[in-house]
Amino acid sequence: SITKERTEVILQGTSSLDPKDPTAVWEEFEFKCKPGDLRRRPCLISPYHYRLDWLMWFAAFQTYEQNEWIIHLAGKLLAQEEGTLSLLATNPFAGRDPP
Repeated sequence: SITKERTEVILQGTSSLDPKDPTAVWEEFEFKCKPGDLRRRPCLISPYHYRLDWLMWFAAFQTYEQNEWIIHLAGKLLAQEEGTLSLLATNPFAGRDPP
């Protein structure tokens, strides 16, 4: 069965020096097939799944303590690691200082 509601984990970064500043602009890291931008056409690669996108779906059902890999993923995104960024559809910080 499929649930009627879907919770999503969204990873964002900011260039603001103070992330708690209410004027800080947060930008989303977009995944290749995970739901995100509502204006984007859904990805269809049946019967396969992008592994990271698939894991993000299940991570939404649990806490980050149950999915420690998310903390490592966030660290790699903060460091702008090329291999990790290649798993994503977009990097909002491309050509700029890391978040």
